[in-house]
Amino acid sequence: MEAAACLQYKAPRVVVSPNRCVMMNRSLNMVIVKRRSSYSVVRCSGGGGGGIGIGDLVGGDLVKLDLGRWLSDVEEHKALAIYSPHEGGYEGRYLNRLRYQGYYFLDLSARGLGDPEATLTKIHPVCPAHVGKQPIARWYFPPEVDYRLSLLPPNAKGLVVWIIEAKVLSKSELQFLALLPTLRPKVRVIAECGNWRKFMWKPLKEVAALTGNEDA
Repeated sequence: MEAAACLQYKAPRVVVSPNRCVMMNRSLNMVIVKRRSSYSVVRCSGGGGGGIGIGDLVGGDLVKLDLGRWLSDVEEHKALAIYSPHEGGYEGRYLNRLRYQGYYFLDLSARGLGDPEATLTKIHPVCPAHVGKQPIARWYFPPEVDYRLSLLPPNAKGLVVWIIEAKVLSKSELQFLALLPTLRPKVRVIAECGNWRKFMWKPLKEVAALTGNEDA
């Protein structure tokens, strides 16, 4: 009966359960929740504090109104630090949008990365585990970024170096990652530098304290 009563209103609504529905009033920027013949009003905030937004109630994992700004910021800044919710999963929407644009990905973990400059842009040695029995060997690997760039198809827009757990990197290592697109113009860098209540990002140069000191 409660669900049928909700359907009589002309405002956009979502029936959550047989005794509860949600009605959105866009002109007043509020959400009216009806439960057991009583009404409660939830005021929606427009941005990032701790307020509840429309996306928290209807398709928050699907409705991403900032994807256009995400693409433009990737092209403008070329290296971004991202902060995603602890529960995870949201960053996949933004990754896929870059994939649709024609980017290819190099996924790396900051833990065990070693020297980012040597690993990504230079021939670097790797010592495999010898478990105390085999002789200690040293193998040499090609630069990860240059090797992946050489394998890109002709129609590729570029290479995105996506680094997880980048919060363990030092400031000097983050500074190199922020400058990597300058050294390799077809490279974009996305570094997961922490967590926040919602998915957000900022230029990696700001996080690495490089703003205004690029030539220093």
